[in-house]
Amino acid sequence: MFLRRFTRPLMTMAKVKETTGIVGLDVVPNAREVLIGLYSKTLKEIKAVPEDEGYRKAVESFTRHRLKVCQEENDWEVIEKRLGCGQVEELIEEAEDELKLIDKMIEWDPWGVPEDYECEVIENDAPVPKHVPLHRPGPLPEEFYKTLETITTSTLDDITIKKKDPSIA
Repeated sequence: MFLRRFTRPLMTMAKVKETTGIVGLDVVPNAREVLIGLYSKTLKEIKAVPEDEGYRKAVESFTRHRLKVCQEENDWEVIEKRLGCGQVEELIEEAEDELKLIDKMIEWDPWGVPEDYECEVIENDAPVPKHVPLHRPGPLPEEFYKTLETITTSTLDDITIKKKDPSIA
């Protein structure tokens, strides 16, 4: 009775995660601090990628958002709920993987292709094996072709007039 009276308030103050429920993924008791460190490191390392590259813009965008949420919230449950990307332990793995990928992207330098570089196109007319699907799309609806014809043959004014007055065909 005596212990319950004093330990119960302590237990309600800090929620302790016992398991992630994922085999091989251990609970990280200080996940928030780990995430803040990883996201800060990611934002530093991504600066080695040119500013105008889409990869850098995407990584900076989602990393800033995640870092902001981690800085605003102290509770791991709230962080998981606000980010909606899994458990904090999974987020730690993702952040570590992103740091490895940044190193690889810097090594591979996919944005370092010269403007005047011409890529050789190799035509291969070899027959496709029967077990490989051809991925040919089905026919488009007739309305698509009507719309396409209207757009290609009409002016912008014609199209806006037709939208305003549906009786005009």
